[in-house]
Amino acid sequence: MKRNLRLIIPFFLCLSACGWFKPVPEVGSVLAEHLDNKLYKKFDTAAYIPVFRRVADSLASHFSNPQTIRSLYAAQEYEPHLVQSFYATGGLDSLRDYLKRADLHGLDPKIFRLKQIEALLAQLNANRFSSIEEVYPVVAALELNAAEGLLKYSNFLKFGAVNPRKLLSRFYIRIGRPDSTFMKQVLQTDDLLKTLESVQPASEAYKQMQAALAAYRRSGADQQTLRTLKINMERMRWQMPANEDDEMVLVNIPDFSLTWFDKTDTLAFMKVCVGGPREKAYEEKMKRYLQTGSLDDKPRNHETPLLASRINSIQANPIWNIPVSIAQSEIYYQALKDPYYLSNSNIKVYRKGVEIGEPDTIQWSRYPRNKLPYQFKQGSGEGNALGKFKFIFNNGSSIYLHDTNNKYGFKLRNRAISHGCVRIEKPLEFAELLVRSKSQYDLLRMEVDLPPLDTTKMPIFRRKQERKRDTVNSYQLRPKWFGTKKPVYLLISYQTAWPQNGRIEFRTDVYGHDEILWRSLKKYAA
Repeated sequence: MKRNLRLIIPFFLCLSACGWFKPVPEVGSVLAEHLDNKLYKKFDTAAYIPVFRRVADSLASHFSNPQTIRSLYAAQEYEPHLVQSFYATGGLDSLRDYLKRADLHGLDPKIFRLKQIEALLAQLNANRFSSIEEVYPVVAALELNAAEGLLKYSNFLKFGAVNPRKLLSRFYIRIGRPDSTFMKQVLQTDDLLKTLESVQPASEAYKQMQAALAAYRRSGADQQTLRTLKINMERMRWQMPANEDDEMVLVNIPDFSLTWFDKTDTLAFMKVCVGGPREKAYEEKMKRYLQTGSLDDKPRNHETPLLASRINSIQANPIWNIPVSIAQSEIYYQALKDPYYLSNSNIKVYRKGVEIGEPDTIQWSRYPRNKLPYQFKQGSGEGNALGKFKFIFNNGSSIYLHDTNNKYGFKLRNRAISHGCVRIEKPLEFAELLVRSKSQYDLLRMEVDLPPLDTTKMPIFRRKQERKRDTVNSYQLRPKWFGTKKPVYLLISYQTAWPQNGRIEFRTDVYGHDEILWRSLKKYAA
């Protein structure tokens, strides 16, 4: 008996090595049952893998994330998960249908490999293979094209088709971008339909923009209008930093407006003045400046940066620390022309942190403006360019919201006139919303020479006014800090089209951002 076993065991091992007793891979079983064809039960994983690799190599140049797809499939031993899990259930048909409707998002279905997926589905559905070897390249190509289409579609709808941080020089918002964890979750989904639904932009504003795009197309709208809608839908797809609070302050640069939202309610709305646009032919002029190093060749760029932060404090009667760029381009020339300009404007001059006692005696012509050894601060008071209030939030651009001593700017249609900071039309109303305290608000009012709303505090107000009028003991106005009730989310954004009150509002592309974005977006657009 032992001798017989020694003969039988090697025989069975030989058969196993030849594949006779290998279990049928799941993809083979699924195809065999769905297409009612036993041929697919011959599916051999070992024979399929090199075919998959060859097909992946041939398609790599057509894919947006070839290395990601390769590594993910290598980690799952090249299992055709999408075909295996979603071909027979109709999931791949759902994917095809979603891709067909990509134009509802202003995106071209072709960029998601739609034609290839349709052709491969038709070929597999035809069920006319004469050998299992003919099946492998079709399954591999369908798997890979479906993976690319699904991944690209999910990335574009969830995060946007382009990365604005790579395109716009002053885009400082830390938007979310697709990472390997997200892409792995997409490709390894166990519910394809749920995944496709989850990446659809869910905001009501976006859905209204989709409806508007369809309506404008039906009415034969001009290409510029359609382009503007597509660009702003793209902006709405970007993943902005999370705001855990219900309230937010939104500054929209092309609309020259500030809106304070509490969920869908508007607590405040006011005009703003924003930074002026870059000079025309800015790139060419900047190249020349980099060559010469002369400030005379340096082009102006006062664009307000796009950023997200939280307003955390208020400075009443602020001091203006004048930026070097403004000192070189404006203050220097004013002082050169009028030696009393600085004292008349309440501007103090410092050298290495020490105040210059008599700045009117400085011989400005001795200093080239690109090597000024002085720093400038404008003191608190009526003439201060920041007005009576400065609203502080963390950012790396020294940008803030502030009042202004020049209210005429709010009467202008084009209010891109500042050096980069945002001037707000109703600073007192804004400050009241930030402090959310009657007593704090009264203190703030008295600090800027306004009577308190609580009449019991009038004696305090009168004493403060008397001190300011005291000519014997000269009173020096100083900044006063006030905390906000809570940090308030601030988003300085750029939208040239958005839905409002049942219609689409359009605004001029004041900084040319639409044009910059379109150069990258148009290859994906429909």
